[in-house]
Amino acid sequence: MVKINTLEFENTLEFAKKADFEDPLKNFRDMFYFPYLNGREAIYFTGNSLGLQPKTAQDAVLNEMEDWANYGVEGHFHARNPWFSYHELLTATSARIVGALPSEVVVMNQLSVNLHLLMVSFYRPTAQRFKIICEAKAFPSDQYAIESQVKFHGFDPQQAIIEIAPRKNEFCISHQDIYDAINLHKEELALVLIGGVNYFTGQVFDMETITRKAHAVGAFVGFDLAHAAGNIDLKLHAWEVDFACWCSYKYLNSGPGGVAGAFVHEKHHKSNLPQFAGWWGHNKSTRFKMEKSFDPITSAERWQLSNAPVLSMASHKAALEIFEEAGMEHLIQKSKKLKAYGEFIIDAVNQQLGKEKGWLEIITPRTNDEKDYYGSGCQISIVAHGYGKKLFEDLVKHSVIADWREPNVIRIAAVPLYNSYEDVYEFGKILLKIMS
Repeated sequence: MVKINTLEFENTLEFAKKADFEDPLKNFRDMFYFPYLNGREAIYFTGNSLGLQPKTAQDAVLNEMEDWANYGVEGHFHARNPWFSYHELLTATSARIVGALPSEVVVMNQLSVNLHLLMVSFYRPTAQRFKIICEAKAFPSDQYAIESQVKFHGFDPQQAIIEIAPRKNEFCISHQDIYDAINLHKEELALVLIGGVNYFTGQVFDMETITRKAHAVGAFVGFDLAHAAGNIDLKLHAWEVDFACWCSYKYLNSGPGGVAGAFVHEKHHKSNLPQFAGWWGHNKSTRFKMEKSFDPITSAERWQLSNAPVLSMASHKAALEIFEEAGMEHLIQKSKKLKAYGEFIIDAVNQQLGKEKGWLEIITPRTNDEKDYYGSGCQISIVAHGYGKKLFEDLVKHSVIADWREPNVIRIAAVPLYNSYEDVYEFGKILLKIMS
């Protein structure tokens, strides 16, 4: 028995089975389809890339297909879930997941589209204030969006984009370096735009403090929550974040390329911020009068452009209903335990092997790391010293679906909705077998 903080673990199948039996969320595993790989049900550790399919998703989509067949265009108002207001069915649960008021959240488009639409409003560079602070090696979509927005406004990305990188021989970014950069560029800073959870390392950023410090120097703050929504505890309204956006196909399990979400703090709903306008952002009471002048809805819905992609939203609705039943607070509690157990199992593999052949280095901040760590997500990123991609390929042969990221990182995520302690234990057994 090994104790980590208040959690006690054993590297035995009996312990894993007992932990699963006592898990109050254990029945949610049966609500998802697991892929088969090499003749057996896979150990699926890539919910941080694409979540598993809820078993209710197919019926949810088929219901809309049936209503389309039965009602045609009249389905906008007479379908079982009228399409005209379909997105509103997703608002309340989405708001609870990200810690927002319902008026601050809208489900629409895809993540990168939403990021661009929100930067139109919140990146308003001037000759004096034109710089953006972001993390180095942010997810490529963020990098491309930031660079293209800077160029669109006629600025040089080399001068306008301030990237905060990890210190020498470190993988994660020091929060102090972010705060120092905000202070250093305070007279020229227009926007801080950071991924709430870094996709590569799994590091969780202190969004509350970053927001407070950026606001203190007059800059807007936004977050890409692709790896945060449905994964960590978020309080966007209370933190007074200006805007955020996220996808729904990772931890939110809503299908490949699924509809995305956006958050805009209520303090901006009646502002004169510039925006790209569309029909679905227009005042609902006069929308069908088809008048020329844009009259924005006084909520996050004002950033909508088009009517709802109902088939995609139906899948998302099915997934959100599972989140509503499970409760984010319960998911986060289990997530912390699963991640700590994963750290324990990887450490046990290293102890059994020694370092003669190679070893596994966890580069994600650990569950019990009090130094510069804020919250806990599902992901564990591992550098396999002495093994490289061959280890990842061997994991696939043993029916483990993980994720390889260049140049040398294996990412795993034990998702609390459908992963088990036994999954984590079996992963350790497979690692030990391969590396031995």
